[in-house]
Amino acid sequence: MKKHNKMKKTYFYASVLLALIVFSCSSNKENYDASGTFEATEVIVSSEVAGRIEQMNATEGTRLKKGDTSCVIDTVQLHLKKMQLKASLEAIRSARADVSAQIAALKEQIAHNNNEIERTSRLIKGGAANQKQLDDLSSNAKVLEKQLKAQLSTLDKTNASSDASAQSMEYQILQIEDQLRKSSISNPVSGIVLAKYAEEGELTTIGRSMYKIADTDTLFLRAYATAAQTTQIKIGSSATVYADFGDEDKKEYSGVVTWVSEKGEFTPKGIKTRDERASTVYAVKIKVVNTDGLLKIGQWGDVSFSTIEK
Repeated sequence: MKKHNKMKKTYFYASVLLALIVFSCSSNKENYDASGTFEATEVIVSSEVAGRIEQMNATEGTRLKKGDTSCVIDTVQLHLKKMQLKASLEAIRSARADVSAQIAALKEQIAHNNNEIERTSRLIKGGAANQKQLDDLSSNAKVLEKQLKAQLSTLDKTNASSDASAQSMEYQILQIEDQLRKSSISNPVSGIVLAKYAEEGELTTIGRSMYKIADTDTLFLRAYATAAQTTQIKIGSSATVYADFGDEDKKEYSGVVTWVSEKGEFTPKGIKTRDERASTVYAVKIKVVNTDGLLKIGQWGDVSFSTIEK
């Protein structure tokens, strides 16, 4: 009889414990509208110039700030090319024609011929010269003016060609200076280096991936909601995010809905939604500020949307 009573008590306690577990699970499930994993905006930084890698400051796990020098590529050949272009530019500029000096002699001839025309005109009035002398001087004046015009045109074309060559050289120098700036890679975003694809001493080419970095100060929980839920989820609305740290340890964060997919997809493996019967779900992104730095990429989390009626 005592044994029977003991068995009844054991069964009773087990039933109560099971009920509490079921109630706890159903209660937790009711608090969450969707589940998913945290992700970050990842950026793959590539080389924009070719050369030997002199310095590599981006290593896995390193935190880099925006604007930090993450990689330096050898610039000796670029500096030599720039010096060569500057020397060629100086040669082009020095060869430019001095228009004033080139036409000075011809202008002097024109001025002398005009003086002779005036003098001959006075002599004709006094009967000391004839009309033919004046006509010859006038004809010569026209020839000299045409010569001046032709010489000015030739000099202008020569200088225009030199100016165009000089400008082309200046653009090439600017291109080299741009390559020199890009030889020192500036980190584009603040975050944690996730992967490194190159090492110091290696040769890199244009477009080669150097490292991957992610902004871990702001993460996004990609959760999946049913079609019925998406009708109540609005972009910009607040949400409560619960990060899963294992062993039923959850931490609460404030979030904001930033994106709701317009395209449905089959329920991803391992994703639990509020409506277990739904076979089609919609991806939703919730922006979460990683204030304490505990959130990690790929970590599980749950979300409760403030706009959904429980």
